[in-house]
This record gives sequence, C-alpha cells and structure tokens, in this order.
Amino acid sequence: MSYLKPMVEREKLMDKLQELLTITMEECGELIQVCSKGIRKEHYHNNKELIEEVGDVMCMIELLHEYDLISWDEIDKRVLIKKDKLKRWSGLLE
Repeated sequence: MSYLKPMVEREKLMDKLQELLTITMEECGELIQVCSKGIRKEHYHNNKELIEEVGDVMCMIELLHEYDLISWDEIDKRVLIKKDKLKRWSGLLE
C-alpha cells in the first residue's frame, strides 16, 4: 500500500495547484471589473475597491511564487520587456 502514498500526495498537490490558478483567475477578473467601473465613474484616485483588488491579485502572485509556478527573476525580466513595449506603444512611460 505504500506505493499509493506518492500518488495521493501528487493528487493533493494537483488539487492545490488547480485551486491556486482558479482563484488567481477569479481575482484577476474582479480587478478587471473594478478597473472598468473606475473608468466609467471616473474614480481613479483613492479608489478603495481598486486597492483591495490589486492587493488580492498581488497575494495570488505571491502564492504562485510560493508554489514555485513562477520565479521572481523571470517576472522581473518580463516587467522590463513590458515597460519597453509601453514606451513604444503608449504614453505611460517616456
């Protein structure tokens, strides 16, 4: 019966990873909604809901790292790539 233990542990991990990614998706969706409402209502500054949802998404990003699904080095590299694109295609960065 000891051969079942690794299979059970793997299933538990897979369940946690699915839950982690599902909740991350849900939190990103909630952030999208709050951003949309902020635009519609012109509520850009001191937006409590925006702060809450960004915090929730950041929590999930930290958990993605803790579960070893992402590395900070890879994320830091990707941030630089995105900033370069924003410099080229938007007015957000100069």
